[in-house]
Parts: sequence; C-alpha cells; structure tokens
Amino acid sequence: MCTRPSLLAAVMLALASPAAGEPRTAGIKDPDTRAWWQATEVLASDAMEGRDIGSPGHDRAGRWVAARFKAAGLRPAGDNGTFFQTFPVQETRVTAADITVTARSGGVAHLWFLSQFSVRAAHDLTPSVEGPVMWGGFCAPHDLEAARGKVVVCLNTRRAGLTTGGARIREAQAAGAVALIHIDDPHFTVEPARWPAAYSRTITLADKPPPATGGFVVMSAAYEALDVILAGAATGHPLITDEGRKVAPAFDTPARLKATFTLATRAYNATNVLAVLPGSDPKLKAEHVVISAHLDGYGYGEAVGGDRLYNGALDDAAYVATLIRFAERRKTRPLKRSVLFAAFTGEEKGLLGAYWFTAHPTLPKGSLAANINLDQLRPLFPLKLMTVLALDESTLGDTVRSVAAAQGIRVQADPEPERSLLTRADHYPFLQIGVPATGFIFGYEPGTEAERRYREWYQVRYHRPQDDILQPIDFEAAGAFHRFFYALTETVADAPSRPVWKPGSAYRPK
Repeated sequence: MCTRPSLLAAVMLALASPAAGEPRTAGIKDPDTRAWWQATEVLASDAMEGRDIGSPGHDRAGRWVAARFKAAGLRPAGDNGTFFQTFPVQETRVTAADITVTARSGGVAHLWFLSQFSVRAAHDLTPSVEGPVMWGGFCAPHDLEAARGKVVVCLNTRRAGLTTGGARIREAQAAGAVALIHIDDPHFTVEPARWPAAYSRTITLADKPPPATGGFVVMSAAYEALDVILAGAATGHPLITDEGRKVAPAFDTPARLKATFTLATRAYNATNVLAVLPGSDPKLKAEHVVISAHLDGYGYGEAVGGDRLYNGALDDAAYVATLIRFAERRKTRPLKRSVLFAAFTGEEKGLLGAYWFTAHPTLPKGSLAANINLDQLRPLFPLKLMTVLALDESTLGDTVRSVAAAQGIRVQADPEPERSLLTRADHYPFLQIGVPATGFIFGYEPGTEAERRYREWYQVRYHRPQDDILQPIDFEAAGAFHRFFYALTETVADAPSRPVWKPGSAYRPK
C-alpha cells in the first residue's frame, strides 16, 4: 500500500496571520484604504468561491462589480448596452491520473497526481503512455539523439540562454519521444515551484482550435520525485550542478514508466465586466485610457494545509477593488479622456479575457490610448521602490517616472526578466496590438526584510488558499500605491497628447 508523501512541507505552512474574525478595517486609518479593503473582503470572501472562470461564484462577483460600477456613475461598455462582454471558451480537465515506475529489479513505485506531478490537459490526450525512462538534461537536440520511444526527463530551466519550455517540447517530440517530464529546477529560487498543483485544466478561447498533443504527453513533476522517476539511477551522481546552469549528460535509466489519464471536457461562456467614465474634453473624450485588473481566481482546487478554496485576495480581488474605488472617487469629477474600467476574466488561464477584448474591442480599437494594469502587486512592506513593466517602451513609462518621483517612489525596470512577468498579466495583449501599456510590482533591495517577505509570499501564498483576507498586509503601503495609481491615471487621461512608442520598441507598430 502506498502512503501519500509530504512534499515541500514548508510551502504548506501559512504565514502568521490575524486570528479568524478579527476586524481588520478598525486599524486602517485612511478612509480610502479602508473602503478598498472592505470591497476586497467581499470579492475574496468564501461566498465568491474563489471566482473561478465560468463558476457561479465568478458570476456573483461579476454582478457585484457591475453594480458598484453603476452606482459610481459609470456607463455600460459591454455587449448590447450591458456591463458584460461575453465570449465562449472550451475546457479540458484531467480528472484523474497515475504514474507507475517499475525498476529493473521489479520494484514498483507510484507518484501522486497533483501532489508530485501534473499533466498538460489537451482534448486529444492519450489515455495512457508507457516507455523506458531517459534523463535528457536540458533536452537540446544533441541530448535527444536516443530518445525515440522513451519518456524523456528534462530540467525545467527558466534561465536565459538555455532551452525554453516550448523548445524542449518541440525537440523531444521531433526526436520521437513518447512523453516529456519537466522536472523543477531546485535552484530557481526567485520563484520556486509550488506543489500541490491546484488542478490540471486547459481553457482556451472557443474561436481557436482546441489544444492538441498529437499523441505527445507533456508532464511536470516535483524535484523531490526525480529519484523515483529515474528508479534511483542518479544516486550518488549529481544531475544538476552550478545552481542549475549545468546538468549531467543524457543517459538511459533502469526505469520503465506508465502513466494513465482520465479526461473531461465542457464548453461555456465567460464574461468580462466593462464600464466607462466618459471624458469631459470635446476632442479627447473620444480616446480611452484602459485601467484593468482580473476578476477571476483559481476557485476550488487541491487542498493546501486543509483548505481547498483559493480565495485570491491579492491575486487579484484587491485590485478589482482598486478600480471600484477609483470609479467612486471620480464620480463627480470626470477627466478629459474617457476611462475604460475592465475587470477581465480568464487571466489565470492564459489572459483569455484580455485577449478576447483586444481582438473584439467594444470600443473603437484606435481609441485605446493606453492600458494601466493592476496585478502582481503585493503590499507587504513600505513602497519605496517600484518595478515598472515595459518602462522604457513608450512615453507612458516617462509619465510613470514623473508621477512616482513626485511621491517619493523610485522606479526600476524588471530586475528578473527570466520570470517573464511582462507576458504573464493582462497588459501584455494590449502591448501586442500596439497600445502602450504597463504594470507594477512592489520593489525591494536584495537581502532586505522586504525581499524576504516578497519571496515568502510566493512560497506560501501565490496561487494558494493562503492568499486570503486574513494574510498580513501593509495597509499604508497599499494606500501609497493607490495614491500613485490615481495620480498616474489622472495624468495620462488629462495630458494634451496620448502616450507614444519610443524608437526601437519591439511593440511599436511596424
């Protein structure tokens, strides 16, 4: 009989938080910050069920946001005079999976689905795959010359200059492997791997072909499972050295692996919440500054520390609440340009709502002057330094610098580009259609308490049930960011000219 292993036990422990039921707003002195947190508590409450795309909880949250937008005097900007933009999606979910590893000696071991491994869901995922196991290192072409018919294990490196995840998949498939297992890089500590996975789901826009594997299976696994997968072949032989920059050459192992999968599919509609604050200037009101945050979260998933509801308080309920607060503050004071308030859905499943909107805008595409997106923000320590994404791509970055400097905030370009934060949030689809856009991260100096808190949040709370309304928050820092955001949006909306691309920007329309 197998016993369920306890992997990455430290990740299972939440940070110290206020006792359940303790009133948090009583200690927030700033009225705007207090109102912001009250809205956050509603959106991140258990009643909203984590706001998973397509769920009843998400629908409830969307209606609540639309009602708050309407009460603040915003006008509908969705489909057919409503606050909602509806679009079709298709979902494939792996409901059950198992990996069995048989060693040459005949010993058998199992890996636990979602706790130790996951699989990329696809509508044509084969029910089972089997083959001898091969260590493939970085899985560059020269590593895969003997991969035909085998299950190839690759280091899931994210370091610049080494193989990318997409390249590893393409090369392994081209080499004739039957499956690929991406093993976590234990040295990539800037954003460590997190287990268990909440679930194994792929959701795509229904106007595109569903994700397909062509019979090739792509899995991921925790580093702690590597010795089991290789049937102990690596014992005494370091496979990963130089902090993940070097790996052992490819070799065959005495292991044979079999994996089985059970699938479920469904199709449904998803909704963005869209509202507009009309501008006051006769000419500039035809242009729109888009301010956005994502409404969706993870919903229910694999339990962590006994809790299986992923509330998504800072990711990203808190910043939908920021949009609400900005609308309420501007209720009787319009800006020169119009402002589009966008609570996108499906961000957690591939920026789906933002991609749908940029492909099917409910306003003239040419009227979109800029996008200021709110995500990836963790107010855990004083706001003295701020990372600004796409800082040097357009004059929007210059405006960010000016507004931040006036409030005593230093700014920097992304110091960790290997995390690909630029492409992981809803500003990215706007960049891709030629609209200047930006997003923000609370910055820190290396080796400081601020960095420790930031890293710990990603270890313990990111895409975890522990991202809830009881977690530690620096409310003064949250208020400081809101003042910056309000001032930035007002400055861009009232400026004589809209942001323009800088020469040489990769996003500047050709």
